[in-house]
Amino acid sequence: MNEGLFRIVELAGQGFFCSQILLQMGLDALGRENPELIKAIGGLPGGLGFCGKNCGALTGGACLISLYAGKGTAEETPDMRLNEMISKLVNWFDETYGSVYGGINCSDIIEKNPANMKERCPQMVLATYEKVKEILIENQYNLSTGYEGQ
Repeated sequence: MNEGLFRIVELAGQGFFCSQILLQMGLDALGRENPELIKAIGGLPGGLGFCGKNCGALTGGACLISLYAGKGTAEETPDMRLNEMISKLVNWFDETYGSVYGGINCSDIIEKNPANMKERCPQMVLATYEKVKEILIENQYNLSTGYEGQ
């Protein structure tokens, strides 16, 4: 089992879900802790509060990109490429998983069978994390410092 998948299994075992796991892995890379952020992201798993809508791995991945490139204070300016980076992630996710499962909603992916979560979700979270890292690196983000161009 690779290190990323091991961390996903570890966090899932602690009761965290897809979007929370993605953000925690991003915070791990930055060497930071932010329990409030992880708590807030808890509204995304299972397709927005387990309603079966947009997959939490996808929405969590978009939030992870924004953690690096978004606006967090009144003084900050978001990266002008933020929406483009998120769009790239959404397109990849749709091509990769939407085409296989007939959509990008959690209910499509797990086929309304919660047992499918254990089989499908860890690999999807890992692949989404790797894609987010790829997108950020392509846009000159340093994953361990969060800064662009370093």
